[in-house]
Amino acid sequence: MPTWFCSRAWFSHVGPFDEGGRGVPEDLLFFYEHLRKGGGVVRVDRSLLMYRYHPAAATHAVLETTIWTLRVRFLEEQALPRWATFTIWNAGRQGRRLYRSLTAESRRKVVAFCDVDENKIQKGFYCHEESQERPKPRVPVLHFRAARPPFVICVKLPSVHVDHVFSIHSSVSGHRLLPCPGCCEQCCSEHRVHVSF
Repeated sequence: MPTWFCSRAWFSHVGPFDEGGRGVPEDLLFFYEHLRKGGGVVRVDRSLLMYRYHPAAATHAVLETTIWTLRVRFLEEQALPRWATFTIWNAGRQGRRLYRSLTAESRRKVVAFCDVDENKIQKGFYCHEESQERPKPRVPVLHFRAARPPFVICVKLPSVHVDHVFSIHSSVSGHRLLPCPGCCEQCCSEHRVHVSF
């Protein structure tokens, strides 16, 4: 599992961990504050720390729904205000869950879902049945080659710690994700790279 480190001066600048108690993802909250204050991320390709993971670890007290909610709110705070519209890349369970988790204002910006699965594409749309709106919102489901950026890519990861990752990606050219040094206004506003969180 990746981890991160920073200088004591930067730690003091960002602020202390949220010691709200068991079930508070203080590392994620600190990381988001780090990004809000202009911090970046640089990959170090060697092991600097060895730690033990065990069933009684405090990390198990953090609910997946807590992590999901924080990630969605961070996405809505940091990326979505810059975009008039966007496409959710994944018409499956994770993409639909993201759509339902967004605020009504953010849901109105979703112009389509896109996917590679022909069965999902042939259905043609996703209807948000739980919506109180009338008529209920129907979002088109397109083949990814027909979709337009920017994208929010929803991926289910086979991991003990991390169940989901969102990536914001702006270009389908080459159909690959580009590396990003971190979340910054230039990256998000120019839509050149993706931001994972």
